[in-house]
Amino acid sequence: MLNNFESFDNSETATKKDIVIQDRVELLSTHMYKQFLNYQHATVNTNEVFSRMIDCLNIVSDNMKQSFSSRGVSTQNIYVESDAVKSVAVINILWKTISFTTRCNFEPQVLSRDDGRNIPSNRIMALKGNYNEIMQGVKDHEEEMTRLLENEIASLFIPPDETQKCIFKIKFTGQEFTLNQTDAPREFVLKVVENVCGPNEYHKEGYPRTFTA
Repeated sequence: MLNNFESFDNSETATKKDIVIQDRVELLSTHMYKQFLNYQHATVNTNEVFSRMIDCLNIVSDNMKQSFSSRGVSTQNIYVESDAVKSVAVINILWKTISFTTRCNFEPQVLSRDDGRNIPSNRIMALKGNYNEIMQGVKDHEEEMTRLLENEIASLFIPPDETQKCIFKIKFTGQEFTLNQTDAPREFVLKVVENVCGPNEYHKEGYPRTFTA
């Protein structure tokens, strides 16, 4: 008889444990499903912004060609290239090369804010140099992300709600702007091109040698 009661107690305990597991798994799956939906919606918005960004790059390239051609400068090194699925775009302006890519959105991610908020978003990165050359020999996402961050000029973070504003961060100055998703493609492209092509390039100089008598 005692064994029967023990069996009943064990069965009841096991049932309670199963309920605890079920409840906690349900909470986790609900959270991950929300992450998944945010990622899907942000991806749709990102693809739309990036497609319009390529259009802006072509307009910038055409205007650059007209401007330099009118000054008698060859424009063969002014062009835009993009891949078939529109995840990478490269603009070359004479001796300057800038790349834009969405290939940094491997999973749902959030942008941390100083006020403690975590904003779900996808990301478009602007890079100094040619993306295809930067990524030569890359073996996995971790190495890819390392190279992206090493060559990053700026990033545009795009939320899942198309009515929400994008966050535009410039890496080296620490500046940050908010842009609506309609204006973001134009403003991001122009600001990045201005930041890369505007400043002077300085000659690199080594330390002077010390001569002894």
